[in-house]
Amino acid sequence: MKLTTANPKSGTNDARQNRPQKERDATLPAIRSAAIAEFSLHGLKGASTQGIAKRANLKQSQLYYYISSKEDLYESLLQSVLKDWAVLFVFDTSSDDPATVLRGYIGRKLKYAFDKPELSRIFTREVLGGGALLEKHWTEASASARYKVEQLEKWMDAGLIKKMDARLLLMHIWALTQHYADFDVQVRAMIAGIGGDAYNEKHIVNEVTGFVLNACGLCVEPPGRRADQADSPVPPGTFPAA
Repeated sequence: MKLTTANPKSGTNDARQNRPQKERDATLPAIRSAAIAEFSLHGLKGASTQGIAKRANLKQSQLYYYISSKEDLYESLLQSVLKDWAVLFVFDTSSDDPATVLRGYIGRKLKYAFDKPELSRIFTREVLGGGALLEKHWTEASASARYKVEQLEKWMDAGLIKKMDARLLLMHIWALTQHYADFDVQVRAMIAGIGGDAYNEKHIVNEVTGFVLNACGLCVEPPGRRADQADSPVPPGTFPAA
């Protein structure tokens, strides 16, 4: 977030010189949290600086002491989501086992959905609104996605996973994991309303991961089965190479 304040005037004592920085350090996280809540609910067009200021326990005039504009604040949050995703949502290159790589990838995506659903929804709202601010990021995002698709296709060609459209497989994983951020309220309401076990993040990770691995033709150990009875991953050559 860009600051619009000047440095403290010279000639003041140390306490007074340090106070503006201390105030910023305490206030900026509150503004960020308030902005995340406001933008995730209303998007850029529907959100207001008055709403952000109120959530941050500030006057609207005070808010502009810390930010340059609503648009700048929104774009900084959007960029933070893309930066997080670029770092977190990668295929683990230290393993050549498809099940291990996919399990880690799905687990990280779901953890982000559980921990930061509002930030995820800011991205989704931007996409639904046409994604104008995302256009300059598509090239980099496409390169990252292309690498994952190529890796999936290599596994398919080697017979390690079932042959399918790797592009759609990747996007299906995105849809499954993003659902638990975008529709968090519905998920919790449905789980509570339908009955059974309470909302359990570990259970969701296991179920979603198992669903994807099974779709890829990778055997998943049934719940409660002893480790020495676990099914082995599908061996190379099981699926015909293209």
